Amino acid sequence: MENAPNNINRFRSLFKGREDVFALRWEKGNKRGYMPAYFYDPYRFRAHKMRGGTFQDFTEKSYLKLTDEQIQKHLDEFHQIGVYPLLQDNTTWFLAADFDKAKWQDEAISFLKACKEKGVPAYLERSRSGNGGHVWIFFDKPYPAVRSRKIFISILEQSGAFSMFDKSSSFDRLFPNQDFLSGKGFGNLIALPFYKPTFDKGNSCFVDPETFKPKTDQWKFLKNIKKVSIDYLDKLYKGLTPDVQTIKSKPTSGKLCIALSNNVILSRIGLPPTLTNFLKEELNFANSEFFIKKKSGRNTFETARYFKLIE
Repeated sequence: MENAPNNINRFRSLFKGREDVFALRWEKGNKRGYMPAYFYDPYRFRAHKMRGGTFQDFTEKSYLKLTDEQIQKHLDEFHQIGVYPLLQDNTTWFLAADFDKAKWQDEAISFLKACKEKGVPAYLERSRSGNGGHVWIFFDKPYPAVRSRKIFISILEQSGAFSMFDKSSSFDRLFPNQDFLSGKGFGNLIALPFYKPTFDKGNSCFVDPETFKPKTDQWKFLKNIKKVSIDYLDKLYKGLTPDVQTIKSKPTSGKLCIALSNNVILSRIGLPPTLTNFLKEELNFANSEFFIKKKSGRNTFETARYFKLIE
């Protein structure tokens, strides 16, 4: 894959997160993960380590900035980069929905269709493992994460790809996964596509949603990607306002409507998030038989991953 300078510029203009810090993937034995990239003198660190110090308490280090050179190393398989999408003012240049598990293709397609119906351009990338995908939505300017997350969680729910009470959904999370920075870190990161070792296997690249085959010319595909305007995002966000007002206005009586039949039916209107999360955690629980079969390499067909007592 040819990496001309204008391609790198296009790449950076789309997958744009914090530029004062980025993350690198590491592997050690069976363990793997990401950590911020640092600049430091290895000889000074070795001396620090000989005195009983650790990298965590080593003070003579600073974060590496995300430059064209670092992107080129990512494309050339020197290292794999992850970017932190949540900027210091709690805005983002993009949002990505992560799908995995058995139904990831169907539910990613449902979300793509729902975005299209809303007039939002969205694009599907197959993940590093090949067993999941990311649906990317790019913004023309940075937009508050708290708003974009509400917009696209609403679209996910409307598409049927996600329910607050359904643990079997292949939808995993949104990037960013936070509305605001906590002050204790950078928020979650997302791995950049086009990492050469996985790209050469047909992963970490954009695919045709109908065939799930990689786009023939990835750089040409990036060139034609459309960004949604923040004015249009504001319009979508304002469209959520009536629902929010309805939820806030009805529980003023302090009463919760419960219907008893073959099922116990609770009105979701007015349920506080803490109670919603409690019901989700306590009334949908894992089936140990499924995970025993999976770990031992046995067939899990028709074995439920979760016992769902609530919908």
